[in-house]
Amino acid sequence: MLIDRQDRRILRELQRDARLSNTALSARVGLSESACLRRVRLLERGGVIERYTAVLSASKIGVTVSFIIRITLKGQTDRDLGAFEQAVASVAEVTECDLTTGESDYVLRVVARSAEDFERLHSKVLTKLPGVARVDSSFVLRSVVKNAGLPLESG
Repeated sequence: MLIDRQDRRILRELQRDARLSNTALSARVGLSESACLRRVRLLERGGVIERYTAVLSASKIGVTVSFIIRITLKGQTDRDLGAFEQAVASVAEVTECDLTTGESDYVLRVVARSAEDFERLHSKVLTKLPGVARVDSSFVLRSVVKNAGLPLESG
């Protein structure tokens, strides 16, 4: 799907606030309401806009600690990777999981309510995932950049 300058303007505004009404969005990007809605629907159907979501305040819902976890599997066959990926997708505390190159097979971002909660998660869940050989954890002291949006070329 070809994304033009107007589409990028729409996407920028929706990344800032996905709850914008079509009226407000069209005013911000300088399109008629019907043209704006048509473009948004095309972006949705084309898979450019995958979904809409709310960004929650971790501290206000009691999630107080965050960890970066590096997972090394015992094997790297498609079956090993698939079994791990299917299992890790069901762990609610895992907010991100990426297959990577380097010493570890996966890098996860994990949140917990406390150090004790993380200890439970580590010993009873993460180390029990299919094929896990090694789990290396780092406590996040402070998030410096936390951006849910993607960069869009200017134009």
